[in-house]
Amino acid sequence: MVRVHVESYGCTRNKADGEMMEAILLRAGYELVETPESADYVVVNTCAVKDPTEKHMKERIKELLDSGKRVIVTGCLTHVNPDVIDPRVSGILGVKSIDRIAEAVEIAEGGGKLVSVEGWRERNIDKLELPRLWKSGVAFVVPISEGCLNGCTYCATRFARGVLKSYKPELIVKWVKEALSRGYKEIQLSSEDTGCYGFDIGTNLAKLLDEITAIEGEFRVRVGMMNPNHAIKILDELVEAYQSEKVYKFLHLPVQSGDNDVLKRMGRTYTVEEFEEIVQIFRKKVRDLNLNTDIIVGFPGETDEAFENTVELVKRVRPDKINVSRYSPRPGTIAARWKQLPGWKVKERSRELHRLRLGIAYEINQSYVGKEVEVLVHGSGKKGGVEGRTFNYKDIILDSGEPGEFVRVRVDWAGSTYLRGTLLQ
Repeated sequence: MVRVHVESYGCTRNKADGEMMEAILLRAGYELVETPESADYVVVNTCAVKDPTEKHMKERIKELLDSGKRVIVTGCLTHVNPDVIDPRVSGILGVKSIDRIAEAVEIAEGGGKLVSVEGWRERNIDKLELPRLWKSGVAFVVPISEGCLNGCTYCATRFARGVLKSYKPELIVKWVKEALSRGYKEIQLSSEDTGCYGFDIGTNLAKLLDEITAIEGEFRVRVGMMNPNHAIKILDELVEAYQSEKVYKFLHLPVQSGDNDVLKRMGRTYTVEEFEEIVQIFRKKVRDLNLNTDIIVGFPGETDEAFENTVELVKRVRPDKINVSRYSPRPGTIAARWKQLPGWKVKERSRELHRLRLGIAYEINQSYVGKEVEVLVHGSGKKGGVEGRTFNYKDIILDSGEPGEFVRVRVDWAGSTYLRGTLLQ
């Protein structure tokens, strides 16, 4: 029997795509294996959001091929920069062609090579109609849409995922119910931009959350990243939906820059003031909000003053976590054609912001020490002990706990990136 290993990189959305491919392969009679060493074929489900990520994908594919493995490449890299994919691979599938993964293996077995990288217009499959492989665990990813409504000048992901295609609410609810019936306790709603969910089919994220939280049972919902320009359109409804105890008090709202001129150059159709308005209203209505944001430093045209505006915004807003990225030009994007900042300056700004964000995160997390919080236990932690998530999705390490259990915990220690706590009897 032909043995296949699937490895997925990047976002939770890609993880879900990987599980769909695994289910399709299993149904077709192929054997799924846990490690690439024991596989005949390795499916590399790629990410291409940043230049360093792309280089890692390129190296991983070469490494597998050099070790004698047959490789099929899927994911965003196939759209964003297919020229870097090693020509020795046995097949190439775009993100809208993952339903053909078993066919790709079959063709490769016969000595052929399937290349299917259609755009969203030509091949618009509804991925919630595809099967999924059910794995053991506490969290289950449910994609709610694919693509976005933005035109960011630096983003290449939209070349792969296309414009917004929202999945039907009834299909999403069906998957959530199925996951809960199988023992999952955390539902992760995933998309390129959850904030614009439903805008193409006459609904929105807040209405979807209301439908999901109306499902019986004890579980939690983690809402994925939403862009400010869409979140602000449904702000009142969204804040109301967050009142449910089933929704983690977690908001991932990327600002990308604290300077309005840079935001315009980025093609971000909101202002710093609108970002702050959303944060202010959420914090007023949602107690102990865990605010995460993303910032790109060194974007073309970012002056010293513009960077200082970003620093000042961070000091004012004080997010719990900031994902700091050094700008790297992506092929085919508008920003890649502009004059780039010197590498040393970009690194310098990145380090300054990194130090600032760690300091703020440490101070915020210290305020949790001594508090009692609700935690959903996930399982063995990478930092030792047992990992869990608090009611607002902060990472916490415990000495013990059963995966899927909701427990009361006293926070004993806090660092910049996680907490430690003790189970209360």
